[in-house]
Amino acid sequence: MPVTTPTQWAGLELRHLLALHAIAEHGSFHKAAAHLDYTQSGISQKIAALERIVGERVLERPGGSRPVRLTAVGEVVLRHARAVFGQISSAQVDIAALRDGKGGALRVGAFQSVGATILPPLLRQLAADRPDLRIELTQTTSDAELFVLLADGRLDITFAILPIPAGPFVAVELFADPFVLMAAPDSTWARHGGAASVRELVQAPLIAGTHACRHSRQFETQLRERGYEPTIVFRSDDDATVRGLVAAGAGVAVVPRLMAESANGDVAIIDLDERPPPRRVALSWRSDRTSPPALDAFIDTVAKTCAELGRYGPTRIGGTSQAP
Repeated sequence: MPVTTPTQWAGLELRHLLALHAIAEHGSFHKAAAHLDYTQSGISQKIAALERIVGERVLERPGGSRPVRLTAVGEVVLRHARAVFGQISSAQVDIAALRDGKGGALRVGAFQSVGATILPPLLRQLAADRPDLRIELTQTTSDAELFVLLADGRLDITFAILPIPAGPFVAVELFADPFVLMAAPDSTWARHGGAASVRELVQAPLIAGTHACRHSRQFETQLRERGYEPTIVFRSDDDATVRGLVAAGAGVAVVPRLMAESANGDVAIIDLDERPPPRRVALSWRSDRTSPPALDAFIDTVAKTCAELGRYGPTRIGGTSQAP
């Protein structure tokens, strides 16, 4: 295909990108047409128009029952298309907020240990300070999932772990969350007193997060760099599962103190003689969106709650993203 000009790209329409996205998701023109409520010929026309504009094929069409696949060019177009969809979603949210004049709802993301320890006193404080504010909470096992929702415009603000991913995000650091050893209350670890030795720890059965868990990877890497190979007996990203296994004596776990304290005394919390760098807990939101009226009040109340819990040392991370 001939190389296109910037003028030709001006003919690019959202429906062309939606057609490409639907085909990538469903693997065929027929299924994509049904999903978008188009005819199959309508989908074909939109892809043909997109390829004329781009000047390259965006799809491989193997024929028969084999699924349609994106070309390398198609992958690039789709990656940018998803960013466009996210911006449009954010625009819809911003306009809806302006139209409704709402300051009464805030969509907040949180990961598990924050949900168990910070949110209860925070919501109690908000009920006292801002009874008109409604919190719509989304909780996941990792902040990576929360940033996907934030990027798509489905969250207004989220608790996060620094560093935040690349993107149109801003963050305020709330506190440093040190790592501790979590063991069964009747274990030798709980009885011997003092800090736990990393040298001793490598000989113990460890309960760890999956490789998708940043803090678990960090600690395991630290051990291996010193020539130690940890004995991992279980992996889970569910905080309650890890706490339950530790409490039952199935192993020990090196976790952020915030997670250990959410066990409410079911486990022993022991300091480490050589701590990994602490987990840095923050709030993050998009810097390129019109902020909901309640956002500043929410941030102030989070800071107040963390201060009362003895966990506050706020630092603004700037108006741009901080890449990992």
